Amino acid sequence: MTQLTMPRPQRPKLQDLRRDLGTTELANGLIALIFAATGPVAVILAVGTAGGLSREQISSWIFAVFFLNGIITILASWAFRQPLSFFWTIPGTVVVGKSLDHLSWPEVLGAFVVTGLLILVLGMSGWVARVMSLIPLPLVMAMVAGVFLSFGTELVGAVRSDVAIAAPMVVAFLVLSRPGPLGRWLPPVLGALLIGAVAVAVVGGFAPGTGPALSTPSLQAPAFSTSALLELVVPLAITVLVVQNGQGVAVLTAAGHRPPVTFATICCGIGSLLSAALGGISSCLTGPTNSLLVASGRRSRHYAAAVTCGALALLVGLFAPLFVRLMLAAPPAYIATLGGLAMLKALQGAFVASFAHRFTLGALVTFLVTITDVTILNVGGAFWGIVFGMLVSKVLEPDDFHAAKNV
Repeated sequence: MTQLTMPRPQRPKLQDLRRDLGTTELANGLIALIFAATGPVAVILAVGTAGGLSREQISSWIFAVFFLNGIITILASWAFRQPLSFFWTIPGTVVVGKSLDHLSWPEVLGAFVVTGLLILVLGMSGWVARVMSLIPLPLVMAMVAGVFLSFGTELVGAVRSDVAIAAPMVVAFLVLSRPGPLGRWLPPVLGALLIGAVAVAVVGGFAPGTGPALSTPSLQAPAFSTSALLELVVPLAITVLVVQNGQGVAVLTAAGHRPPVTFATICCGIGSLLSAALGGISSCLTGPTNSLLVASGRRSRHYAAAVTCGALALLVGLFAPLFVRLMLAAPPAYIATLGGLAMLKALQGAFVASFAHRFTLGALVTFLVTITDVTILNVGGAFWGIVFGMLVSKVLEPDDFHAAKNV
């Protein structure tokens, strides 16, 4: 992987941010936030409910991962003048869900704390950046393609299952994506969002119900047990450092940015520790959200989309029960179509970066293992895709490693 650290650029002034914050950046920031506040939140709700957490504990969890990571996103994106969106580890949430049937919630919180400390120490040592520099970019992008593939298949499935909602959104996206002034005036994904909202209103099926509007975050005491630490700390750290951060760094690099890996890792450690105090899972530099932020618009303005996303995340954190209730009340086809359309360019870029030049066989193995989601030692397929892809490339594509060293 190419340049993983970068000299700190001149921080934008307020007037620079106002100038760079156009319709495209606002739309990308909004779409990225909508993605984070729908499917990923549904995973938290499912895990928390199945694990016996109270409504207050789940609300505090959602507040932590939105509000605290929103602050980190704003500060990091402003400081480095590039999109650096932080949220939480989705595969890590799934891992935790499997553990809540035999571990207490305080024991899980103890694992969150230790994971945050481990990530912080590794970030301050600079070890993470050195390891990531050894992984060929095509393999990382193949892992990204495997993770993002479901967005494309769910888009097709949404058109098939609910054509009245999905088809108008697809048509609007295609029309606005054609070269010309119309797409510059109204970003394609934003157009699809608006047309979809009209379709939902016409077709019906939006029933948000009632409930509290404001979040109720609360400090939660951890408990430290050997069994919980052995079971959760390493898998959680891997999902943050390799799976989630690996995706984030890869998509930002492919978009022409130079994400500061060491700094991002330190932010993940700090964010994880703060989130753990409120019952939230570990922070990470997300792949899907950052892909949405760089999906369109000028590269020099992508940071403004990230600042928008971070600011909206603060609001979602404060009004998490209300926002989540509204978003989850939308028809599944609306969310699936919106996410699929927003991720098309990212998915296309991931395939091109994976199979265009070197390490193609290793990339193929990485892709196949990732989409199969092989789970070994409680760690999912995205990590093992990288491992097996590296092994295949080392054995069968040694010339590509030599060529990459000479570039």
